[in-house]
Amino acid sequence: MNIDFEKGNGLVPAIIQDADTRQVLMLGYMNQESYEKTLATKRVTFWSRSRQCLWTKGETSGNFLNLVDIKSDCDYDTLLVRVHPEGPVCHKGTETCWGEENNFNPIEFLSELQDFINQRKDEMPEGSYTTSLFLKGINHIAQKVGEEAVETVIEACAGKDDKLVYEASDLIYHLIVLLSAKGLRIEDVAKELLLRHKPDWDKDRRLAKYNKTIEKKTDTTC
Repeated sequence: MNIDFEKGNGLVPAIIQDADTRQVLMLGYMNQESYEKTLATKRVTFWSRSRQCLWTKGETSGNFLNLVDIKSDCDYDTLLVRVHPEGPVCHKGTETCWGEENNFNPIEFLSELQDFINQRKDEMPEGSYTTSLFLKGINHIAQKVGEEAVETVIEACAGKDDKLVYEASDLIYHLIVLLSAKGLRIEDVAKELLLRHKPDWDKDRRLAKYNKTIEKKTDTTC
């Protein structure tokens, strides 16, 4: 990877990001030596501008930053360093240097699940339930979505909350499989919901545009 250390008199800013939560944790600086040591040890090492020496984060506190990967920006003068942190990152004891909490939002797992299901669709490993759904085709998958929707409604009306969450999870899983089978992603649904959330969203105009698209797809000429 090309890094322009000369532009900053031997140093480049290194933005530290949690690889799981995507939360920005801190900002440090690296020179060539600290960059190479980070790659070699898999623990993030900076150049301390105040002490004028290498500084491995966590060498005193034990709160290491375990390296996941490093990317350079378009000008090759700023680094994005993704890590798995051990404990608080800031010397003041907070999880980030901005005093923010570094919590994983479970909703982000849906994208990871979508990637996993897409991988199943590409590889079709034997013995996988997801593979069996793809092999049975769109109609079967759509039927499963309907069945899970009914079970979710039943639990919502008469069941317990934990069973409702269980059935709703089955529903969302099968919905993602259906989207994958159609070449779509759960993010496409999120984009539609985001569009509807905007103040200027017009349902009638959206439906008119949708119907026009359908007409174009079904239009045939002799």
